[in-house]
Amino acid sequence: MKFTTSRENLLTPLQQVVGVIERRQTLPILSNVLIRLADDRLEFTGTDLEVQLVTHSTADTGEDGAITVPARKLLDICRLLPDGSTVSVDCREDKLAIHSGRSRFSLSTLPAENYPAFDSNEPDVELNLSAPILKKAMEKTLFAMAQQDVRYYLNGLLLDVDRRRLRTVSSDGHRLAVYEEALENPELEPRQVIIPRKGVLELYRLLDDHEEPIILQIASNNIRLFQKSLSFSAKLIEGRYPDVQRVMPRDITKIIHLDREAFRSALTRVAILSNDKIKGISLDVKGGLMSLQAQNPEHEEAEEELEVRLEGEGLAVGFNASYLLDAINNVDSSEVKLSFTDAANSCLIEDTENPNFKFIVMPMKL
Repeated sequence: MKFTTSRENLLTPLQQVVGVIERRQTLPILSNVLIRLADDRLEFTGTDLEVQLVTHSTADTGEDGAITVPARKLLDICRLLPDGSTVSVDCREDKLAIHSGRSRFSLSTLPAENYPAFDSNEPDVELNLSAPILKKAMEKTLFAMAQQDVRYYLNGLLLDVDRRRLRTVSSDGHRLAVYEEALENPELEPRQVIIPRKGVLELYRLLDDHEEPIILQIASNNIRLFQKSLSFSAKLIEGRYPDVQRVMPRDITKIIHLDREAFRSALTRVAILSNDKIKGISLDVKGGLMSLQAQNPEHEEAEEELEVRLEGEGLAVGFNASYLLDAINNVDSSEVKLSFTDAANSCLIEDTENPNFKFIVMPMKL
């Protein structure tokens, strides 16, 4: 394999692909990027066997071939070359020679035929949508995903396609985030899949805010996305996600309306003196006032009051301040709505202007 191209034609795809490549691999070849040249078209592939990304670029001149090279070393070389420089690449035996101006580099290689193939089945559901719709649905929910929970199905994001609706759900057992968006596709067969945490974070990183159409394909064991010059694949988590409707509070008896920014600022200040481990903060609502209180093992205390509009009787309840802040930061309206039942088993947080976003957080004993 031999080709010449610009630094940017190497740098951009390498930056995209390197995100799915783990630094420490049991298989040395998985630390490499697969580079394939055919008809002046460069293809870059990176995988950790759970997530795969393939992206494309162009070469000015070249001889077709394929090879794998250390991904991060090649990326660092390209990143530090001067802008607009021309790069010549020549593969000879087990080395990849890189020339640019007066710079010379030689990288070790491994045969392309030893690069593992990504296991994927044929898709049985396909939908077209814009990148901003999917990105926003992920942004509003991914922060509530669990990390290394024994309930393996919580270590990912639920993608629920039903008729003309796209819904994303995530939970770590203490909180739950739900976002829904209407689709313009023809009615689709209902389908629920759980995308693993790493796949969610990489996919979110790759999606841009341009109104570019993307193709989303769902198979029995994987999900694939095609956008412009790249294709993304991720294996799915096997299992059934809990029924979201069963978690939603019923028989709401207490509703609190308050200014979002004032609530966020007060939470941030009071949380400074909360217990570093549990971040506990108490809310005491009576009449038109909410009192936020926190204390820590050093017997330091913080208290702040906010004006609220209360429907129903007052209440006193404790929460993890970080969970509340995560929810408030994802509310777009100037006012936030908190809803409780008599038992105050959970709090439903809603955007007063956008009913698509809902967040549930469980109380804690302080």
